[in-house]
Amino acid sequence: MSNPYLPKWEYIPDGEPRVFGDRVYVYGSHDTAGSDSFCDYVLKCWSAPLDNLNDWVCHGDIFHTRIDRDHNADTDWTDDSNQLFAPDVVEKDGKYYLFAYIVNSKGCVAVSERPEGPFTLLSQYKYTISDEICCNGWFIDPGVFVDDDGRAYIYCGYERSFMAELNSDNMYEVLDNTCIEHIIPNVITENGGFTTEDTLFFEACSMRKINGTYYLIYSPKRGSRLAYATSDKPTGPFTYRGYIVDNGVDYPGGNNHGSVAKINGEWYIFYHRMTNGTIMSRRACAERIEILPDGSIPPVEMTSLGFEKSLNPYKITDADIACVVKGGAFVTEKNVFDRVITNITDGCVIGYKYYDFGEDFSSKTMELAVNINGCGCDSKLHVLIDGEDGEEIGVLDIGRDSAVIIGVVKAVTGRHSLFFKVSTEYGGWTGDFFKGRQLFELKSFVFMK
Repeated sequence: MSNPYLPKWEYIPDGEPRVFGDRVYVYGSHDTAGSDSFCDYVLKCWSAPLDNLNDWVCHGDIFHTRIDRDHNADTDWTDDSNQLFAPDVVEKDGKYYLFAYIVNSKGCVAVSERPEGPFTLLSQYKYTISDEICCNGWFIDPGVFVDDDGRAYIYCGYERSFMAELNSDNMYEVLDNTCIEHIIPNVITENGGFTTEDTLFFEACSMRKINGTYYLIYSPKRGSRLAYATSDKPTGPFTYRGYIVDNGVDYPGGNNHGSVAKINGEWYIFYHRMTNGTIMSRRACAERIEILPDGSIPPVEMTSLGFEKSLNPYKITDADIACVVKGGAFVTEKNVFDRVITNITDGCVIGYKYYDFGEDFSSKTMELAVNINGCGCDSKLHVLIDGEDGEEIGVLDIGRDSAVIIGVVKAVTGRHSLFFKVSTEYGGWTGDFFKGRQLFELKSFVFMK
């Protein structure tokens, strides 16, 4: 599956990937298309078999803080101010524990016999640490970790981080005298290399143990990134090592939340991207990463690939899988069937990474068909490979009406990124007034030989 890897109508932010048995599960909060706020009142779970990452199954709403058409609330202390953010699920002794972050209210733990649920409320958190530390029991963005010795830990925080050990017999009781504050600093310090806002803590704790090293993945002050720090103990101290992905590079960015998982011998970073010209309406994405022998993780670029190695240019591409959207354009959903890149104006850039055009040397040209919604003025779509300043292989004339436009471009072979740059001479006597005018909306495209 390409990015986003779930069905296009699904908006899952804050996704925590977990491999249980022969499936990978993603547990997330739930946004809605076009919303002006984060999340709603349910948590969701999707899963796919490890040997077929194109076959994602929805396990429905797995936890609720208010009544909906199919479920009662799983909590009796919540109301319409208590949305659900950023969950996590871990396995302990054959049971699966869901940790729920409830806005404006005490968080809780639910349990199930199966990784996909249904989850049944176990308890609110029990603790004696200061309410100031855990935000009155919210335990914001809980990242939970069960070590090889069976001991369990919870990592939390918003603008200040903390961790504590859980009673591994019940998984909801925070053990006395185990709380450690500022596991990732929120002020600049030389200790551990936390020396810039790119390294300081903001939110989104997630703990993993890889090759004996403890990796704390989090969102730093530059919130569009997922950074990581490492330690030789689950309690730290942690040393900043870098960032893994930044959802705001050449794209309308916002907060980020996710983690890493190893699937079929390959490592992936799971994260989300924004739509609708807001920092809401977020969709789940993934990128392959590499963990080097020294434990470092080189930063990766955002792509359109998801779990694919390359995209097929001779199959129809939906425009909304773009990984580069610059100049004010953005992805939006008009209805459950129709998603476009809208607000396309003079100078906008739209990019896709990466296509394999094959090795056919018999053709000098090929055709490109683009499906657009016209907006009443003329423009040009410049087609480039290998970067927005790369080789131009053709130009298509975009008209005033909605249409499928077919143009001839140079035939290319091999693997390339693809970019569209938009230009127009439209404006006339109105001059600068029309420089920001929407020219068209991009729905889909395909190359043909």
